[in-house]
Amino acid sequence: MTNLLIAGAGFLGSEIAQQATPDFNVTTLTKSGGDGSLACDLSSESEIKKLRENIPLPDLIIHCASSGRGGPDAYRSIFVNGTRVLKETFPEAHLLFTSSTSVYHQTEGETVDETSPTSPERETSRLLLEAEKQVDTAARLAGLYGPNRSVVLRKFLANEAVIEEDGRRTLNQIHVRDAARACLFLAKGKHFGIYNVADDEPMSQLGCYQGLAEHFNKPLPPTGERMLSRKRAWTHKSVQNTKLRDLGWTPKYPSFFDFLKD
Repeated sequence: MTNLLIAGAGFLGSEIAQQATPDFNVTTLTKSGGDGSLACDLSSESEIKKLRENIPLPDLIIHCASSGRGGPDAYRSIFVNGTRVLKETFPEAHLLFTSSTSVYHQTEGETVDETSPTSPERETSRLLLEAEKQVDTAARLAGLYGPNRSVVLRKFLANEAVIEEDGRRTLNQIHVRDAARACLFLAKGKHFGIYNVADDEPMSQLGCYQGLAEHFNKPLPPTGERMLSRKRAWTHKSVQNTKLRDLGWTPKYPSFFDFLKD
């Protein structure tokens, strides 16, 4: 049976582990350990290197740890240094890193694919690009949502949502189950390179809130200025998943509203 190491068993990593368990020998890592995971600080070179003595040698590694809401220092230690040391410690393994579509900084509504320019404004996104260069596969994830976790839905239901300007900004999202399936699909197939992991239907912020207002029979949120204080830089682009779909992957939830219907 294939040995799979999941470095970071949070929202996404836990879903990957659940899906992988029937077909893989799964080892999961979290910073503090517990709940079936081994303790390993991915910012610590010594802790990562000790893993080689304590776990089955992995055939596949999926690095999907979070930064713990940290800034550039956390990104550098967990993502850049973490992927480098994992690759040095387990050179035999195929290493997939979950990056982000935030590396695309287009702001005029452009359609972007894996060949599009990446010139992010934030240092955190530039560090993601640096980490991508050290791995076999980079999965650039759109905004994750799923059961009990959706920033858009939470703000709408709490009457905290704001439609920025005319609402034209494009939202790119992916359900956590589809993101997990994509990561396993890419890792198991040892598909090298960069892949966008997003659903089939990017939508405008206005269109999203209009759909939510109709679904829940609530009024539209008020309009306001651009939210430039967000963790990710303000962008406006439509992320395409054609390269991943051409390999044979398809999302269970092609759009955010398919999730709501379910």
